[in-house]
Amino acid sequence: MFAYLDGKINMLNPSTAYLDIGGIGYEIQLTLNTYEAIRDRKQCRLFTHLQIREDAWVLYGFATEAERESFRKLLAVSGVGAATARILLSSLTAAQLHTIIESGDSKALEKVKGIGAKTAQRIILELKGKLPDLSGGEKAIAGHNTKGADALNALLGLGIAKGVAESALKKAKSNLPEEDLYSVEDWIKTALKCL
Repeated sequence: MFAYLDGKINMLNPSTAYLDIGGIGYEIQLTLNTYEAIRDRKQCRLFTHLQIREDAWVLYGFATEAERESFRKLLAVSGVGAATARILLSSLTAAQLHTIIESGDSKALEKVKGIGAKTAQRIILELKGKLPDLSGGEKAIAGHNTKGADALNALLGLGIAKGVAESALKKAKSNLPEEDLYSVEDWIKTALKCL
């Protein structure tokens, strides 16, 4: 329903943020990694996931799209709910989670509070090859750089495969003078030439 929310931070603690957008305050549940990314800011953009339950609508916010995508993939695993996914992404970054799952390291997952051996093995079995690869792609391009994320989203919107788009953006970044990186349009145009 909401792709992201961009607004002023009115209240912030390690688990929750109140984001003021046009006079409306949104209560957003956070991971510790997202809290660390935004704690020194007065304003931020959070990529969101809305969970509708019988008793409540709960909005989760993430500093990066990769973290949100990892959260959504975790929710698809049988026996993993929002609380468990949030704990996992508070204990591990999206990049660390990807590495652990791809290497099949169930012991590393078991170190996270509430994750037993069976759950760890199920997460690895169901998510291997399905999480965003952050080994240099989106992490290097976007990170907390919303212009990099915007450029990536624009290329994805044009129907370009994510891996190809990330590679083109990395090439474009190395070809552009530093001052041109401030323009999303220049970054996209240069990336299209690198395809």
